[in-house]
Amino acid sequence: MRALLVVNPAATTTSARTRDVLIHALASEMKLEAVTTEYRGHARDLGRQAAESNDIDLVVALGGDGTVNEVVNGLLHAGPDPEHLPGLAVVPGGSTNVFARALDLPNHPVEATGALLDALREGRERTVGLGLTSGTPGTDDEGVPPRWFTFNAGLGFDAGVVGRVEQHRERGRKSTHALYMRQVVRQLIGEPHRLHGVITLEQPGEEPVRDLALSIVSNASPWTFLGNRPIYASPKASFDTGLDLFGLKRLSASALARYGTQLLTSSPERGPRGRHVTARHDLTQFTLHSKVPLPLQMDGDHLGLRTSVTFTGVRRALRVIV
Repeated sequence: MRALLVVNPAATTTSARTRDVLIHALASEMKLEAVTTEYRGHARDLGRQAAESNDIDLVVALGGDGTVNEVVNGLLHAGPDPEHLPGLAVVPGGSTNVFARALDLPNHPVEATGALLDALREGRERTVGLGLTSGTPGTDDEGVPPRWFTFNAGLGFDAGVVGRVEQHRERGRKSTHALYMRQVVRQLIGEPHRLHGVITLEQPGEEPVRDLALSIVSNASPWTFLGNRPIYASPKASFDTGLDLFGLKRLSASALARYGTQLLTSSPERGPRGRHVTARHDLTQFTLHSKVPLPLQMDGDHLGLRTSVTFTGVRRALRVIV
């Protein structure tokens, strides 16, 4: 087997020594080429090169969710073809690693490497569904290129939080859960639409749902992790179904106290519920429109402002070694 290892040198939880150990372990079991990313989008370019190659069987992403997202977008640049494209393996190296943990992979990079080698020896893999976003025809965002996401996306409030965190990281701050929580509070204080939402959900054959103040799209469950605590915004979301949506119509202090508590105490059996909640399961395609430009995030990556985004759930899009 020939494999390409894409290494993010800025991965939060792996040192240079740890990366060397992992590379040595992987190289002992396969013909391995290791490439260190040098710029934003480099992992995507490497994934595309692997997809266009005739002799790479596997791409291993060593990094956080952002690195995984870039590799996936490179692999699927011409569309999904799980029977012929290289498979994907993940060695988590970020601060949260939602995609890897949603696949029940170990969160420690050394343990994850051992699990990966065991899976390769035993031939364990699964073909997972992914989310795809695109510009909406007839809107200002019509020409925005399609982009894949692995576990979640958000238009509005949560994307604003992601954007704030990225600004701190660009200034040299380490990505931590405490940093995220501080930015949640600051985003809430500065959120102009928290009491009167500006987002509309449209799906074929259904009445529009208007005035959403928060919209989170999930392709997997849990939605995210707070330390080691899984948070379930859409407990039924799965790599084997379409997309799920969790929306809130109000972000008042009382609503946040109620639904924030429900999120913190959520479980695979029960997520947030109440009169301000909009929940949809197993959607194939839908569109989120906004009256004003709002930030968009995918897999924890801030992608700028959008007024309309069409989401598609694509089943059986990519082979993953588990």
